[in-house]
Amino acid sequence: MTDQKIRQIAFYGKGGIGKSTTSQNTIAGMAELGQRVMIVGCDPKADSTRLMLHSKAQTTVLHLAAERGAVEDVELEEVLLTGYRDVRCVESGGPEPGVGCAGRGIITAINFLEENGAYEDLDFVSYDVLGDVVCGGFAMPIREGKAQEIYIVTSGEMMAMYAANNIARGVLKYAHSGGVRLGGLICNSRKVDRELELIETLAKRLNTQMLHFVPRDNVVQHAELRRMTVIEYAPQHPQAQEYRTLANKIIDNKNLTIPTPISMDELEELLVEFGILGDDKEFEHLVGKTADEAPVTVGV
Repeated sequence: MTDQKIRQIAFYGKGGIGKSTTSQNTIAGMAELGQRVMIVGCDPKADSTRLMLHSKAQTTVLHLAAERGAVEDVELEEVLLTGYRDVRCVESGGPEPGVGCAGRGIITAINFLEENGAYEDLDFVSYDVLGDVVCGGFAMPIREGKAQEIYIVTSGEMMAMYAANNIARGVLKYAHSGGVRLGGLICNSRKVDRELELIETLAKRLNTQMLHFVPRDNVVQHAELRRMTVIEYAPQHPQAQEYRTLANKIIDNKNLTIPTPISMDELEELLVEFGILGDDKEFEHLVGKTADEAPVTVGV
């Protein structure tokens, strides 16, 4: 069984938003501060631990279980590796594309880890989860009461905010039955106009906080090329300090809330207000018109 004192957190966010990079850099900062952390990668790509291990992808629980015929035939030391600053690293893996449910794989892996003592002597377990929670399988850490604090990595881009709102809706669904709470939004900046103000406003609408604004810097890509976190690659760089600050904020965070997701209309109104989307009325005269009926003009 899992020690009740362990804080179980999860990083969610739209695919491609930089969630795994943000989570691994943050966890590196937490480990520097003496926190004992285990990462459980919940993405079939198995890329949630590669910066910790300087590796492309580690062997997954599901891959070995399929190879051996049963998860009972897998040994813990085969799938539990130690990375930067003694962070424990596990990847659940996933089924072949088009076959099976990723959610079943995630919960199989988590149960295997619990039954084999992987959750002992830890301060934090961090689940790195693919995409948003439209697919029930990837909501599994929330549904099964494993992840208790959800951190949503987002940006000022429309689809990232749409995913953040969807994730908040998933947290709300299980907030009363499973006790899961939203810990806040992490803005992984894409240098969108008024991005800080926009995500702070979205956070208020969702009844949460913008926990931290992570500026965009090319040093992140330089570190990733070497399969390293920024904290390990360039420990004195200002970007490394940003991740340390975020790590401290998560460690100290007590502002855990039940979110209040907004409607699609409300989200679009917010995006129009901040100039991310054009107002429908502005383009109403073009709806249903062919190129001959309404020629494209510069600026439209």
